[in-house]
Amino acid sequence: MIATANLGMRFSGRKLFEDVNLKFTPGNCYGVIGANGAGKSTFVKILSGELEATEGEVIFDKNKRMSVLKQDHFQYENEEVLNVVLMGNKKLWDIMVEKNTIYAKTDFTDEDGIRAAELEGEFAELNGWEAETEAETLLMGLKIGADLHHKLMKELTEPEKVKVLLAQALFGEPDVLLLDEPTNGLDVKAISWLENFIMGLENSTVIVVSHDRHFLNKVCTHITDIDYGKIKMYVGNYDFWYESNELMKTLINNKNKKLEQKRQELQEFIARFSANASKSKQATSRKNN
Repeated sequence: MIATANLGMRFSGRKLFEDVNLKFTPGNCYGVIGANGAGKSTFVKILSGELEATEGEVIFDKNKRMSVLKQDHFQYENEEVLNVVLMGNKKLWDIMVEKNTIYAKTDFTDEDGIRAAELEGEFAELNGWEAETEAETLLMGLKIGADLHHKLMKELTEPEKVKVLLAQALFGEPDVLLLDEPTNGLDVKAISWLENFIMGLENSTVIVVSHDRHFLNKVCTHITDIDYGKIKMYVGNYDFWYESNELMKTLINNKNKKLEQKRQELQEFIARFSANASKSKQATSRKNN
């Protein structure tokens, strides 16, 4: 679960949004929508901790694991593809690195043995023995073949790098998963695979920014709309939000039309009353004369 309390953000005096009080819960997928420049990516960066809000706070249990889709395709150029995916779970990856470092020592001490035993216990608790198999399954699902798993990232094409970083974000079923435009650069089959994967995440809180309406319709249980400096949450997918939004606009428009009609009727009444009052005053004046 992740939540915001009185969250607000300004850039150079310009208000992006304010007074945002929302709760994102496990088992749901939240689509973040809004016009270009409304602050969608900024909102997600604030949730991830990459940016600090100018007002309010983000509430997130630090004992839980958050995973964010990386946007820098050149960050891991000299790393093997499979290892890049495993790095998606930092705690597990750090254990693996320390464990391998200890076992590689030529002067293995009793203290090393004790530490190695501790690491093996933590490794098992994090399902470390299944980690490589899971990473390989993610890569295969995104059509990154086994022949690429031990190549360096710099040997991959840009579309392949995008898929590896997506696999990294998905690895280990994080408690909170933040995805900014995850379908960019993906083909139809990869998008379909991703849709099914997200829908199968029963215990994760997924927050996704996307311009892909079909994708949002398929995966989202809620829509979070950034509009005119406010962020509101709606239950349902994109189409449900759109239809509800159009209905609300129609109701407001009809209400405004009725108000305008009543205003005109009132003005006409006042005009008639004023004219009648003027005529009555003139008649009274002539009578007195």
